[in-house]
Amino acid sequence: MTQPAVSVIVVSKGRGKSLALTLTGLIRQLYAPYEIIVVADAEGISTVKAMWLEDKVKAVPFADPNISLARNIGVSVAAGEVIAFLDDDAVPEPTWLTHLTAPFNDPQVSAVGGYVIGRNGISFQWTARAIDYAAREVALDVEGDRPVALTPPRGQAVKTEGTNMAFRRSDLVQVGGFDPAYHFYLDDADLNMRLAKAGRVTAIAPLAQVHHAFAPSPRRGADRVPKDLYEIGASLQVYLRRHCPEAERAAVIDQFRADQQARLIRHLVTGGLEPRDVTRLRNRLDEGLAAGLGRVLYRLPELPHPSEPFLPFESRATQPGTVIAGRWFEARRLRDRAARRAERGEITSLFLFSPNTLFHTVKMTPQGVWEQRGGLWGRSLRSDPIFRPTTFRRRMLREIARVAKVRGIPRDN
Repeated sequence: MTQPAVSVIVVSKGRGKSLALTLTGLIRQLYAPYEIIVVADAEGISTVKAMWLEDKVKAVPFADPNISLARNIGVSVAAGEVIAFLDDDAVPEPTWLTHLTAPFNDPQVSAVGGYVIGRNGISFQWTARAIDYAAREVALDVEGDRPVALTPPRGQAVKTEGTNMAFRRSDLVQVGGFDPAYHFYLDDADLNMRLAKAGRVTAIAPLAQVHHAFAPSPRRGADRVPKDLYEIGASLQVYLRRHCPEAERAAVIDQFRADQQARLIRHLVTGGLEPRDVTRLRNRLDEGLAAGLGRVLYRLPELPHPSEPFLPFESRATQPGTVIAGRWFEARRLRDRAARRAERGEITSLFLFSPNTLFHTVKMTPQGVWEQRGGLWGRSLRSDPIFRPTTFRRRMLREIARVAKVRGIPRDN
């Protein structure tokens, strides 16, 4: 079956190093045809140039701190039938686009969301969720790894995560794209709600997976300690004005304040914040809530046709997944070997086992190698036993089986 042409939009601001890793994964997709659009500040545009991608991707300068506007600008030059979104602190698995676009074979599907993996490279940060008119989230039960189209109850929408989502272009532009009143936070949820109200269908694709690092920003540190709560307050207020009955808004805001206070106290207890920080952040939240009341809620017009033709990217991934595995003391030699294979266009997974029970972690290296490290008897899935006797070969085969579908590793590997 023919795969749809996909435009992948990455918005970046102040994260040149992180963007480079995002692009390292994105230029190695086992998919065709796709184009890459980077909407970024000067630092991000410089990163595109430093990676010799300037003539191969659509790089659009934009430095305003408004992710909704930035995404709409990306849509304005996106010529794909499907438009996918990826954050600049995320790295996609090589089969990401293959799995993310598969549900669009059903003409009823307008949007698709995938699963998001957290910092350890193994545990899921987000899977399937719904969100309601008061921005309350609830987990959705999705069994197995096959894509599934979901229809939540009235007043809810299937939640697609901003760092791993795709939309049929015709449906996205018809509902007006992203609402610029959301500078940050709930911008994707608002779009989900508008699509649900319009009767559109959203699917979840469990094997469409990206790794999300939570890079630092003006709003939070690398340790996820908040630096500013202004924009989440403003965006919540906008969301409630758009979707929540007026009589219920005060109660929702009171609960949100209580939840944020509890979050701040947790960081205070662990040493991430000082008492004066808690007071400042609480005040900033209230300022944001007040500002959200003053933001103009425009009727969102249909977005225009793309201003540029499709620019197909020739993926650096020219061969299916390959595996290298060894002991910790072989790491230097095996890393060099893996880097050479990645340079040749092989999707390379490197497994390094040490003689202990250390938990496993996974990351993509700057050379484009998927490296997994941990104890031979240690946990990979955090639900595993702390200690599981095994041989080197059995452990290697078990870890290969765990990632084969998303890494593009042939079954006979």
